[in-house]
Amino acid sequence: MRGHSVLGLLIAVVFSGSMSSLLWWMLHPPKAISMVAAKVKVAVDAIKVILVPIVGKEYSERGIELACRLGLEQNAVIRLVHIVEVPLSLPLGAELQPQEEAAQKILATGKGIVESNKMIADVRVERARHAAEKIAEMATRENVSLIVMGIRPKVGGVESLIGRTSETLIRRLPCEIIIDANPAAA
Repeated sequence: MRGHSVLGLLIAVVFSGSMSSLLWWMLHPPKAISMVAAKVKVAVDAIKVILVPIVGKEYSERGIELACRLGLEQNAVIRLVHIVEVPLSLPLGAELQPQEEAAQKILATGKGIVESNKMIADVRVERARHAAEKIAEMATRENVSLIVMGIRPKVGGVESLIGRTSETLIRRLPCEIIIDANPAAA
């Protein structure tokens, strides 16, 4: 044992342990997943911007929560937008101070929900004749990965369940859309 040192022996043990761990890892690959599951995983990982149209109602806030859960792992930006619908009888730039103030309060509440989930919120007030058209335009122009919308509880027949805005977006499909309906509130 004359030529052996403690340091040399320690290095040999660490090297042997590392090689054994590497060999074990190589002989135990993870379970294979189907191509469909792999494509879904890639699609979910690609979510970077989630657009959430909000109106200041409980169902709208549930949509924000859902967007946060969906975007958390991907560190997605949650883009909250409140659309002020301007009547056809007024120009788009018309003074609508009460609606603008209400929009700011709604967005502040939404931003608080997003930030409580430790995520980044981008808030905007937009003007349009029809909310769905503006949402679809934003989704296309700004490379939105996903739209998440909470919808009002069922009031009336099936045709009134999703509402005009949701129906228009579903027909135009600028990107993936998730519509959250709370059955407990119906």
